Amino acid sequence: MFMGEYQHNIDDKGRLIIPSKFREELGSSFVLTRGLDQCVFGYPLDEWKQIEQKLKALPFTKKDARAFTRFFFSGASECQLDKQGRVTITQPLRDYAKLEKDCAIIGVSNRIEIWSKSNWDSYYEESEASFGEISESLLDFDL
Repeated sequence: MFMGEYQHNIDDKGRLIIPSKFREELGSSFVLTRGLDQCVFGYPLDEWKQIEQKLKALPFTKKDARAFTRFFFSGASECQLDKQGRVTITQPLRDYAKLEKDCAIIGVSNRIEIWSKSNWDSYYEESEASFGEISESLLDFDL
């Protein structure tokens, strides 16, 4: 399970250090793709395969299903860590998530998320203000 928040810088070649606590869970090969809210999602291969199966089951006759599947898979790439624990993030993913220098890498249960620090700070600040309201709306899920 992924949890926690870490800050690292992305270099000019698009390489980002993945926190050591996340490296074990991700394994030697993992998938990065476009995430929601203008961040990058990272999945271990076994988790990615489960998601792939669920997305394959969506009816391709539905416009929204096709659009989401295209969005999700077109940005995906299989990645490996280098000896320094860095991953190279593709230019399209860096552009999508506006990853330029300061990054936040967060753990979210079955995945990691890579955010530009400024986008993460803005998102966190907005979400923090409504955290109580959000938690009330999730009461039906018995959390």
